[in-house]
Amino acid sequence: MEAQAVQQQEVKQEKIWTRDFILICLANFFIFFGFQMTLPTLPLFVKELGGSDQLIGVIVGIFTFSALVLRPYAGHALETKGRQFVYMIGLAVFVISIGSIAFIASIGFLIVMRIVQGVGWGLSTTATGTIATDIIPASRRGEGLGYFGLSGNIALAFGPGLGLALVGKISFTTLFLICAACGLVALLLSSKVRYKQVEKTPDKAVTPRFDVFEKTAIQPSLLVLFITFTFGGIATFLPLHAIEQNVGGIEAYFLVYAAFLFISRTFAGKIYDRKGHLYVYLPGTFMILIAMILLAWLPSTFILLFAAGLYGFGFGTVQPALQAWAVEKAANNRKGMANATFFSCFDLGIGLGALTFGQIAFLFNYSTIYATGAGAIFISMVIYLMLVMRARKIQIKDQS
Repeated sequence: MEAQAVQQQEVKQEKIWTRDFILICLANFFIFFGFQMTLPTLPLFVKELGGSDQLIGVIVGIFTFSALVLRPYAGHALETKGRQFVYMIGLAVFVISIGSIAFIASIGFLIVMRIVQGVGWGLSTTATGTIATDIIPASRRGEGLGYFGLSGNIALAFGPGLGLALVGKISFTTLFLICAACGLVALLLSSKVRYKQVEKTPDKAVTPRFDVFEKTAIQPSLLVLFITFTFGGIATFLPLHAIEQNVGGIEAYFLVYAAFLFISRTFAGKIYDRKGHLYVYLPGTFMILIAMILLAWLPSTFILLFAAGLYGFGFGTVQPALQAWAVEKAANNRKGMANATFFSCFDLGIGLGALTFGQIAFLFNYSTIYATGAGAIFISMVIYLMLVMRARKIQIKDQS
């Protein structure tokens, strides 16, 4: 009992809020703030350039697929070239690309710069997740990643609403330059972080030539794909859906969503650390499922904001648990690749969602987007239950 009490005391003494953790959280906030301001405004920019709903889906999707292609390289580079190198390069590319969008006047050039922006995003977000994993004590990883995620969530609380508010007052050129400036602040903050040295693999020959994912991270990464599939529909088409339904309060949607996401992240990670993903995944996905059904219906502002709260609470419960699950069994020299695998599926879900929902909006209507998203969440819940039952059968077999 005394040994257990001492061990618990040691765990309590492991600090999460160190200087480097605070710096990486601040850097993450500013890069996400700049990015989130573009989420609801980019579709409006495409419309101004004469683009259709299908083109909106392509422009959003091409960004995420570009990031997806870079993630495996980013994972390898994190282990071979170091965290700082990958992170700083990614941030620099992101700043230049989003600043360039300010001066674009054609759909063709916009698509090109979105591809470049995806490269910067893929490098920087894979790196920052790995850097946070390095800094957070292993015994408090779920809790720490939940707090780390709050930096992006606070950006989400104000970024989209501010972007929509500024669109009516300033030009798109000024808006995108402001977004680039936020990325520049992230770059300056990240230069002050003390990065941990990478554990290099002693024998390079053991690394497969086509090593593009970490197998221990496959299950949680597959599950997050289905969840972020729905996010593509919300981020890309919800402002247009609200206008079509004559429902106000879209700026408040993102604020309510982020507020409930903030609340869930303060305790969901702790539950994961103590009891595992079984106690967070199904409750979280059930709330997302109900939110998608309500968005498909969308009769009023109250329902819009209620759905925002459910989606935020559910996503804030599930996402840090899945990320912690993705990296917990990976070797120390494979944490970067585990994060790359996780965020590759994260991006793939958003990209597939944007492309699919763009086609659905063209063929049917915006409501069908969210009904389809509800179906994706239901499939993820079924897959999760199958994985849990399979794991239990293997455990029983090993014990017998």
